[in-house]
Amino acid sequence: MKVSDVIKIMADMAPPHLAEDWDNSGLQFGSPAREVKNIFVSLEPSVEAVNAAVNAGADMLITHHPLIFKPLSAIDTDSPTGAVIETAARNHLAVFAAHTNLDSAAGGVNDVLCEKIGLRDLSVLCPGSGPRQYKVVVFVPEDHTAKMIDAVCQSPAGRIGNYSCCTFRSPGTGTFMPGPGADPYDGVIGELSEASEVRMETVVEKADLEAVIAHLKAHHPYETMAYDVYPLEPETTGQGLGRIGRVTPQMRLGELARDLKNRLELPWVRFSGPADLSVDCAAVCSGSGGGLLGPFFASPAQVLITGDLRYHDAVDAVQKGRGLIDIGHFASEHIVVDVICSRIRDAVHAAGESVDVNVFDREADPFVHV
Repeated sequence: MKVSDVIKIMADMAPPHLAEDWDNSGLQFGSPAREVKNIFVSLEPSVEAVNAAVNAGADMLITHHPLIFKPLSAIDTDSPTGAVIETAARNHLAVFAAHTNLDSAAGGVNDVLCEKIGLRDLSVLCPGSGPRQYKVVVFVPEDHTAKMIDAVCQSPAGRIGNYSCCTFRSPGTGTFMPGPGADPYDGVIGELSEASEVRMETVVEKADLEAVIAHLKAHHPYETMAYDVYPLEPETTGQGLGRIGRVTPQMRLGELARDLKNRLELPWVRFSGPADLSVDCAAVCSGSGGGLLGPFFASPAQVLITGDLRYHDAVDAVQKGRGLIDIGHFASEHIVVDVICSRIRDAVHAAGESVDVNVFDREADPFVHV
């Protein structure tokens, strides 16, 4: 099994197109071609986690939070990020992150958190917006079809699940009249012409669209390539940021806060809003959920359960008669690490491979409450 095979397993668990535009999920460091016999999983790509992975003989570290979040202008090996990169490079350790795509995925962080706290009848709080994939249709002369298929295979286009070079084509007849100054592949200037063409279509990720079209134009024989681009509606069932679920049995806000503290085995939780607020519907967002206050206020939920909430978030919620429960960033996400391990083990076993998968179990909330 290679790093690229593990990346495919992670893509099934957390499809890359679900990542937010500002995110940097995916392979952070290493070669997709390297062999993998031992995988380590942690929440953070910390110096401690990387050292533990190296000491365990790991070939690949999978984390939730990305190692490289913003473009690097330099790699200072005295900095935490630089030290991780240096250690990974010295020990041939691949580092991979599944971040907001794992948050949004069906069965991802938010669903695991909802299961842990006992919510029922789940729906997505903030479905993914806008197309992440496009269908590109190119009209090609029959005698050039094979070359254009090769061009698709040389580009990021045509990838569906575990398959690449995916295209569909159908024959047809195109008409055109070359104008003055034209340099037609076929036909005569000023005369209506017909050509036997093939309609070739493929799928392209949003991030690759501009580069793929430029690549196809460079390999197309026509002076002006005729093509169409169609946005594909995303599959939103069970996918997107946050969840809404039914609280059973119905309880008051203060009771719910204490129940979450016990269920998640936390040293603390904090909440805002009337302690006697009746709650039968809750919104959940793993990690930092303050950015989803708008969708929360527009939802039927009486409380938002998340981490990293600010003072003014609490003020806004109270003024709207809603409640907030802050369970902390770490507690809302670390629960997914064991789930990632279990799913990778299942996928590796199904593939007939022998790969060890281990959890870095010495992580802790960086905040100490006194």
